Parts: sequence; structure tokens; C-alpha cells
Amino acid sequence: MKKWLLMLALSAVLCAEEGVKQVVFDLKTGSIETFEKKVLQGIAYHKSHYEGKLEKLDVAVVIHGDAYKFFVKDLKNSPYKNDQKLAAAHDQLSKRIAAMADTYEVEFLMCEATMKTLKIEKSNVYDYVKLTPNSTIGLIDKQNEHFAYIPIH
Repeated sequence: MKKWLLMLALSAVLCAEEGVKQVVFDLKTGSIETFEKKVLQGIAYHKSHYEGKLEKLDVAVVIHGDAYKFFVKDLKNSPYKNDQKLAAAHDQLSKRIAAMADTYEVEFLMCEATMKTLKIEKSNVYDYVKLTPNSTIGLIDKQNEHFAYIPIH
């Protein structure tokens, strides 16, 4: 009887580990409201949903377009230095994004090609952000790793 209970418990653990969902968000928007709703609130909600089903949700976010501005440490040394709405929300957003990377283990990938065009230095990007040669390569790689694709434009 004990052996059956042990086998049942082990199979439950193995099944839970197999229950991994994966999603890559194609983050292009510069709208603070959309970013908060779809990324900051949305990812937390989706993670909680799957955890409630004893499943894991792996999340990656590919950053390009107007979304660079959310991941710049020092706005004064960036193309976004005159964005007053962003400046007002910057400290709060930076804390919430860091929590996404740390607490929710979100992988952030930034398009390096346009970073150069916009003259955004890697040293002015949060440390938890990884670089990908361009957004298309980042999205191709994640989709080939079986991540579901969700646009946030």
C-alpha cells in the first residue's frame, strides 16, 4: 500500500512538472496604460491562473518599437528625456518591472539593432534585460522553443 501511495505521489509531481506553458509577448507599444494592463498586470494574472492549475507559465517579452522607454535606467540620457508622462511614472514602473523579472521570472529580450539606432547604451538598460540581435530573431527563437505568440502593439 505504501508503495502505491509513493508511486501516486511521484507521478503527481512528474505530471505537475510537465504542465509548463510558454508565452512570448511581442512588446512594441509605448503606451503606459497598455504596458501596465498587458504586461505588468496581465502577466501576474496569467501566472496566477496557471499556478492555480498546478501548471507553470514561462514568460518572455521581446522589446522593440516604442517599448524601449520602459527599460531605460536614466531617462535624461536617452531619447525619452522629454517624455513628461514617462518621467512621472518612471520610478514606479522600474520597481514593478524589476519585480516581474525577479518574482515572476520573466525573461526580457531587447532588440539590439534599434538600440544602436536610438543611441541607447547597454549600460543605460536594466541589468535583467538580455539583448537579442533584433526583435525578429528573438521572436523566431522563442516560437521555435514552442512559446505561444502574443502581440502587444
